[in-house]
Amino acid sequence: MTLDNRVVYPPMTRQASPDGIPGPDVADYYARRAANGVGLVITEGTLIGHSSVSGPAGIPRFHGEQPLAGWAHVVDEVHRAGGRIVPQLWHPGIYRDTGYEPEPPARQVGPSGLDLHGEQVGEPATDTDITEAVEAHVRAAVDAQRLGFDGVELHGAHGFLIDQFLWPATNRRTDGYGGGPAARARFGAEVVAAVRQATGPHFPIIFRFSQWKVTDYTARVVETPGELDRLLAPLTEAGVDAYHVSTRRFWLPGFEGSDLSLAAWTKQLTGKPVIAVGSVGLADSDFQEAFEGRATEAAGVTRVVEALDRGDFDLVAAGRVLLSDPEWAAKVRDNRTAELRPFDPESLKSLV
Repeated sequence: MTLDNRVVYPPMTRQASPDGIPGPDVADYYARRAANGVGLVITEGTLIGHSSVSGPAGIPRFHGEQPLAGWAHVVDEVHRAGGRIVPQLWHPGIYRDTGYEPEPPARQVGPSGLDLHGEQVGEPATDTDITEAVEAHVRAAVDAQRLGFDGVELHGAHGFLIDQFLWPATNRRTDGYGGGPAARARFGAEVVAAVRQATGPHFPIIFRFSQWKVTDYTARVVETPGELDRLLAPLTEAGVDAYHVSTRRFWLPGFEGSDLSLAAWTKQLTGKPVIAVGSVGLADSDFQEAFEGRATEAAGVTRVVEALDRGDFDLVAAGRVLLSDPEWAAKVRDNRTAELRPFDPESLKSLV
């Protein structure tokens, strides 16, 4: 995949797809960012077609005739605007917040039947459950390729299904899918390998991972660079082309004893291109304050450039600032930083 620049629009859940179908307004929303200098658009998380998958109303689906037709239009509009686009393929796993559809909820599937608080809410995934979840990812990836997407991103972050296998707090299996970092990565690696086999050698696969979870900002999947190496090695071998490293603040050290960020460690250990994300263009304030619009710094561009110049990572994803200001990338490119608009939580209420 060749990109015009290093700016990425990361997945930002909008819940603006009635009945799971992305409409023309969704296509315009993504194309507007591509037209204003975003090199790569990664869609919001899209629900893949698996019997245990459910999500809040308005979350787009990535299965079924009508949703896929909507996504085909999104792809066309982003390409017409000169951008590149990949869908984020999302299986929430055992995580389920209030308001999830369908009702009554589908059976939850997770590695050990544990929710993100460590409470037993179901049975451990069977071999059949695991096989079917892998196959669901493959079907979605094949559909993405058929629709003309430029690749796919697999959602392995924030406490959802793939991450539930990666995280020892939710994966207490004693078979080949549980134990040390490499074993916990087995399910994710099987998804990657199956997608690679189905889509061929030249269809880019991005893998997003994180330490933090939607329920716990302090959670850690690994504690040392060595553990990170053992976790990522099977994924890289399976066919990951790039990593999308989700952190609360992209510049903070990933581990004690080193100034390297988690993104920088990932690049050093895997040798793969890395997308960094986390409070780009927001103030050095609390993560939640920034999300609620109480952080006032409009740019923070210098810190990004310095990290890119050091080779810490290859691309940078700017979520909340691009959500509020579709022209953010163009303004940065043209040195119009005085015109940058800070994140405004009001922008969450509509597709700006």
